[in-house]
Amino acid sequence: MNEKNDLTQGSVAKNLVFFAMPYLLSSFMQTFYGMADLFVVGLYNGSETTTAVAIGSQVMHMLTVMIMGFVMGTTVRIGQCVGARDGKAAAKTVGTSALFFAGFAVVVTAALLLGASPIVEVMLTPEEAVVQTRQYLLICFAGVPFIVAYNVISGIFRGAGDSRRPMYFVATACVTNIALDFVFIGLCGLGALGAALGTVCGQAVSVAAAFWVIRRQNLGFTVGRQDFRMDREVVGRILKVGTPIAMQDGLIQIAFIVITVIANSRGLIVSAAVGIVEKLIGFLFLVPSAFLSAISTITAQNMGADKADRARRSLYYSLMITVGWGLCCALYSQFLPHTLVGIFTRDEAVLTAGCEYLRSYAFDCVFAAVHFCFSGYFCGDQKSMVSFIHNITAILLVRIPGAWLAGRLFPASLYPMGWAAPLGSLLSAVICVGFYCYARGQEKRRTIPGRRA
Repeated sequence: MNEKNDLTQGSVAKNLVFFAMPYLLSSFMQTFYGMADLFVVGLYNGSETTTAVAIGSQVMHMLTVMIMGFVMGTTVRIGQCVGARDGKAAAKTVGTSALFFAGFAVVVTAALLLGASPIVEVMLTPEEAVVQTRQYLLICFAGVPFIVAYNVISGIFRGAGDSRRPMYFVATACVTNIALDFVFIGLCGLGALGAALGTVCGQAVSVAAAFWVIRRQNLGFTVGRQDFRMDREVVGRILKVGTPIAMQDGLIQIAFIVITVIANSRGLIVSAAVGIVEKLIGFLFLVPSAFLSAISTITAQNMGADKADRARRSLYYSLMITVGWGLCCALYSQFLPHTLVGIFTRDEAVLTAGCEYLRSYAFDCVFAAVHFCFSGYFCGDQKSMVSFIHNITAILLVRIPGAWLAGRLFPASLYPMGWAAPLGSLLSAVICVGFYCYARGQEKRRTIPGRRA
């Protein structure tokens, strides 16, 4: 095994931070170049093109996070094999994943291309933007194999303990995409079509770089031609972890869309304010998201190495860091929310409504930090169904009904509506802590001589 990427040795805190930082930077760059499309389109085109790219980007983001969820099964499985020093099993997982996700990409791409028009209708796309939205989605859907390939290769590296190279792949896509945006949108005047082409070309260049690196990089185990065959047991393990995460991420995105629709029904000012705050929260959540990914890989490797105590310590360190970050974000938003909301708007009415919404919504940074960390831990320990259960419970019982009820009872203010998200996350956090304590109790009873669980 490559000792440099061994997360079962050395300082737990150091491993955690050094693994999480490249993932944080990767997430930031992905968010940045996603917004760059909108920025460049806004420079050269009208509102109908901007709307088309915004709607198309929302669909692609939902699709991407679900693909990442499925691939997490590969990351966790490789992490466990690496932790157990089982190079053959790790190589078999790489080969099986390559074949399985290649077939997955073909099926999903075909289904999306056939369903492009219905998707445009479901998104309630304004009539002026329908044609360009369909064009944007068709090009991006054709590039789905690149999205799958990038995430699978990145998942392999992360499972092996290397989060730096996936960051370099994202940086490659980011630079290529932004440069081609100015060419296709600015020079060629292709509008939404140009934005889609720039995105897909950036992904293609990134995948080419990733293939080149993975063929030359020492992962700590050797992958041979004999490993590239479908193994039903390995596929089952990948899907056992990845499917609940993909479903959970998809449902979370659907919940965001539903809340956006609720906001849209309250008028233009509320719609704009909610949209701005959602963008801000997305940025603030990059930190706990990075630690979720880090702790899942660290937990997988240490559980594979039979070092559960190190996995638990990585969870505790993650909680301290992310909850501390969340408290800082929440407190800042109580006193200076206008400095954040004001970045995106100068409209006084939108600014006032956005500040109200951010003041209450910002507490989600605290509670979500808790369930993000536990979700990463459960994922690494192959208990990702727990993450799915707490998320779907919070969405159906608190987030969506809470946002709807607040809108009906308090139509003059967004402050009550902003509490729907943090209260949902609080419920998730309670479920996570409860399950963790229950599982720890079961483990302790099994270790006491003469006691049976």
